[in-house]
Amino acid sequence: MQQGGFAGGLFAIFVPPLAYITQMAPHHAEQPYQPLEIMWQQLDILQQIAACSHGRAKLCRSAAEIAECRASGVLALVAHIEGADALDGEGELLTEFYQAGVRSIGPFWNLPNRFGYGVNGRFPASPDTGDGLTAEGKAFIQQANALHMMIDVSHMNEKAFWDTARLSCAPLVATHSNAHALCAQPRNLTDAQLEAIRASGGVVGINFGNAFLRADGKRDSDTPLAEIVKHCDHLLRTMGPEHVALGSDFDGISTPMR
Repeated sequence: MQQGGFAGGLFAIFVPPLAYITQMAPHHAEQPYQPLEIMWQQLDILQQIAACSHGRAKLCRSAAEIAECRASGVLALVAHIEGADALDGEGELLTEFYQAGVRSIGPFWNLPNRFGYGVNGRFPASPDTGDGLTAEGKAFIQQANALHMMIDVSHMNEKAFWDTARLSCAPLVATHSNAHALCAQPRNLTDAQLEAIRASGGVVGINFGNAFLRADGKRDSDTPLAEIVKHCDHLLRTMGPEHVALGSDFDGISTPMR
């Protein structure tokens, strides 16, 4: 990573929802489902990576710590939760994860949970795929704001996105999303959403997944790297350079091979 000039990034704590496991890997669905335990184990792995790195990596808890890492050539690790399905509605677990070092969270991963509705639909389609935030979801956004925890809108459907835009006092951030105008995946962002993120002072991280890049929505690795450049160009023209980042979505996607 450091040889390639990679300064740091978000490292995701992620456990697929039980409904997804049952559908995609039914043999695993027979095992006990303990998502919260796995989430703590994944955070522990990240903490161990930092502890065993001999000072070459650090789990960062603030922007100042990230800046220090960049200045000293240390890999900046930021713990991120993708999908809050295992968290309670009262906010106790969110606070516990924050105290343990997590600084970013996406409430959804595709499927509905107690906080609202993730974006889930077939290509091509609008991101308007269902209802928005529930009452618990709205309280969740407010608590994340109070903790100064970054909220990731990448897996929100359009109604949940606009609910968050109205409620949140923090910049809107989509960690791994692309332009819906170029690839009509429901998970990609419309120009109106991109403009709202820009207006909030937020940022969008470009997704490297073929299915979110190609105009035909195919998960075909015979995809030119230029497709990533097209989405970068669209976001740069729509939002400006200070609002565009690299989100990658590594692990679980097929990427351009040429």
